[in-house]
Amino acid sequence: MLRINDTISIQDWELSEQFMRASGPGGQNVNKVSSAVELRFEAATSPSLPAPVKTRLRRLAGRRWTNEGALVIQCDETRSQARNRDIARDRLVALITQALTPPKRRIATRPTLGSKKRRLKAKKVRGDVKAMRGKVDPDS
Repeated sequence: MLRINDTISIQDWELSEQFMRASGPGGQNVNKVSSAVELRFEAATSPSLPAPVKTRLRRLAGRRWTNEGALVIQCDETRSQARNRDIARDRLVALITQALTPPKRRIATRPTLGSKKRRLKAKKVRGDVKAMRGKVDPDS
């Protein structure tokens, strides 16, 4: 069981892990040992997560969210299979914890009078600079 917070915990049957050979440097070890882990969490069908958390999690997951509604996290950072497994689980917990907090509502604000005046003054100065460009009339 994977504990997220006091109220939410993910059961072991909701997670599936698959181990594979890692890419990158490592010499003979990388060719022999399946140390990389792919953690799969069926988030869309999970009874542990409320619906709003699932929608936020889907947005946060990005490319890691599959069409079937699963969240796939891959880790091949270390040469240890157990350490990679822990890192992948920690990433899942961090992602779900981030999805638990609803985003703050943006309160629309109006620009201050001073900022409006500064903006208009800068536009006027820039317009004057551009107005000075052009052909010079020798008669005037």
